[in-house]
Amino acid sequence: WACTTCRACDEICPVNIEILDKILDMRRYLSLMESNFPAELGNAYRAMENQGNPWGMNQDDRADWAKDLNVDVVDPGAAFNHEYLYWVGCAGSFDDKNKKVTQAMAKLLERADIDVAILGPSEMCTGDSARRSGNEYLFQMLALPNIEMLNGMGVKKIITQCPHCFNTLKNEYPQLGGNYEVVHHSEFLEHLIDTGKLDIRNASLEDRITYHDSCYLGRHNDVYMAPRKIVGSIKGVQIVEMPRNGTQGMCCGAGGARMWMEESIGTKVNDERAQEAISTGASRVATACPFCYIMLDDGVKAAGKEESDVKVADIAIHLLDALENGERDLANQNAPLATSAGD
Repeated sequence: WACTTCRACDEICPVNIEILDKILDMRRYLSLMESNFPAELGNAYRAMENQGNPWGMNQDDRADWAKDLNVDVVDPGAAFNHEYLYWVGCAGSFDDKNKKVTQAMAKLLERADIDVAILGPSEMCTGDSARRSGNEYLFQMLALPNIEMLNGMGVKKIITQCPHCFNTLKNEYPQLGGNYEVVHHSEFLEHLIDTGKLDIRNASLEDRITYHDSCYLGRHNDVYMAPRKIVGSIKGVQIVEMPRNGTQGMCCGAGGARMWMEESIGTKVNDERAQEAISTGASRVATACPFCYIMLDDGVKAAGKEESDVKVADIAIHLLDALENGERDLANQNAPLATSAGD
């Protein structure tokens, strides 16, 4: 149960033994055959079963983050007439920190004039935490209605901001008949910047930034460069890497349903990773996963750092900050864009 499913063991194994699969099989046996799992997981299971999300929040509140924004909420009974479905995920809908990520992403998509909509209260948990903790029955109970709904609406393209939702929708829903073109928001933002749909010529931040690799984005799906390119496209930033990065990146400690369990042995994983981030001297830490955001933010605060010292946030928030900062600078300059070196 200590396994975070970060896949570092599979990555490093010289004879390619798939260790993670064996651990998940053992968990399945314990969960389904013996009902022998940590008590804290029982709360998450009940919440997923009864409320459709592991936070145990009311499904009707799922689209509350969008109240003051120009966001289309579609009815699952109707045909889907937009190009993209934005799969917000449970964290992006209910967690206060991650609602800000969702709002930032919605603003960026609006700036780029992307035809997108959300499901709101009709969206249910993808079931990632259930499957990673061995409760295959609950995973299928959540996944099948989601697939039936998406197929019935005719959804073809999905944008996600959670690597766990991304991995489940892209790699696991096809096993149950759900085949979609799924893109993570880091890849999508990179695409918008590359094609010029998102104009970031004036985006600037005078900060030192370090990026933390999400296990489910990196080792599970080989997306390493997209988030780095987004951060790197901002003028004025200095990028520093933590000692453990890329394929050797360190987990935040919340994968594999560890998000819902307490750590009681040794140093907490997120505290150790937060220390690595702080030691780079970065004033901003970029994440691309809601769990990583929560864990690293908690770790940085536990180390005694305030947000004014080290700001932990998703790449979407950093990018929007840079755009708004650049626009403020422009507004403050009465001179035209191309200013001379002496100004």
